[in-house]
Amino acid sequence: MIIGIDGNEANIEKRVGVNTYAFELLHALHKTQSEWSDQHHLIVYLKNKPCNDMPKETATFKYKIIPGGGLWILTKLMPDLFWGSPRPDVFFSPSHYAPLFSPMPKVVSIMDLGYLEFSEQFAKKDFWQLKLWTASSILVSKAIIAISNSTKQEIVRHYPLSKDKIQVTHLAYDKEKFNMNISQSAVERVKNKYAIVGDYILYLSTLKPSKNVEGLIEAFAKIQNLDSKFQLVIAGKKGWLFDSIYKKVTDLGLKDKIIFTDYISEEDKPALIKGSKVFVLPSFWEGFGLDVLNAMACGVPVVVSKVGSLPEVVGDAGVLVDPYNINSIAEGIKTVLFADSKKYNSIVKKGLGQVKKFSWEKAARETLEILTHV
Repeated sequence: MIIGIDGNEANIEKRVGVNTYAFELLHALHKTQSEWSDQHHLIVYLKNKPCNDMPKETATFKYKIIPGGGLWILTKLMPDLFWGSPRPDVFFSPSHYAPLFSPMPKVVSIMDLGYLEFSEQFAKKDFWQLKLWTASSILVSKAIIAISNSTKQEIVRHYPLSKDKIQVTHLAYDKEKFNMNISQSAVERVKNKYAIVGDYILYLSTLKPSKNVEGLIEAFAKIQNLDSKFQLVIAGKKGWLFDSIYKKVTDLGLKDKIIFTDYISEEDKPALIKGSKVFVLPSFWEGFGLDVLNAMACGVPVVVSKVGSLPEVVGDAGVLVDPYNINSIAEGIKTVLFADSKKYNSIVKKGLGQVKKFSWEKAARETLEILTHV
C-alpha cells in the first residue's frame, strides 16, 4: 500500500506544537520501517526540499517535492493527488488542513478546538481559516486522529456526526534528548547563555493569550513577596497578542526577576528544562502539552492547569491548578518550591513513572494501523 503524508508542518527549522508532532511522527515511522516495509511505501509531500534533520530517504520512505507558495494544498497538492504518479492509496494530513478533494480516502489529525471557545484570542483571518478548514477536514476525512481524549471529546461536542471515525493516538517525548542524564555542565552552559542565576521557575511555550502567561506572572509576583531568590524564565517564541505580557512585567516591577529567552533551540531545550526547579504551564486550554512530558522525563516537577488534556497527560504525577485563579497557580508553584526533599523527590518519581506510558514509536504504530484500516 502507498501512503501519502503531508510533511510540511515538520519541514521547518523552528518547530513548536503541531510541527514537533509531525516531525517526531515521521521519524518514528522511519525508525520502525523494518516492521512495515514489506507491506507499505511512504511518500512524504513537501513544497520545499527537506531540512537536514528530516528523516533520510530509503527504498520505502521517499519525498516528493512540489514547489509552491500560499494555497499550496489547493493549487499544487490536490492536482497531484489526482493526476500525479505514483498515486497513494490513502493520504494523511498531520494537521487540521486536509486536501478538500482527492481520489483516495483521507485521514486528518486534530490538535485541539480551543479557538472555538476563545475566538477573541485570534485574529479574524486566522480564526475563520482554522474554523472553516478544520470543519471541512473533519467532514471529508475517512478517519480522524485526536491527540488526546480531551480533544476527542471536543470534536464530538462540536461535530457529533464525526463520533464514530475518531481515534486517539497520544503524543510522546524523545527519550534520547529528555532524560535524567543531562549533565550539570550542559545546564550551566544554558544558564550562562540566558543570564539565569540560581533557582528558576520555567515556562516554555509560545507567547499567546491561551497560555495564560499573564496569570503566571501575577502568581510569580505573589511568590516574590515570600521569597525573592527565584527567577521566572519565560521561554518560547512570540505568537500573537503578546504585548500585554511585557506590560504586565513592567506594571508589577518584575523586570529584574523575569527573563525572556524568545525561541529556544532543540539543542538548548533539554538543559534549560533540566535546570529548572519547577515547570509551569497554566494554560486556559491545551491539546496535549509536549513539554510537560519532556519536563517529567528530565525529573522536573510540573504544575499545570486542570483543564483540557493536561490532567490526562500528567495523571497524578503533577500539581493541578485552576488557570482562572491566580492564588491557585501561586499555591501550586509554592507546593513544589517549598517542598522538603522527600516530597519533592516523590513528585519527581511519579513523573518518571508517568512518562513511561508515552512513546513516539507507539504513536507511529497506532497511526499506521489507522491508515491501513482506512
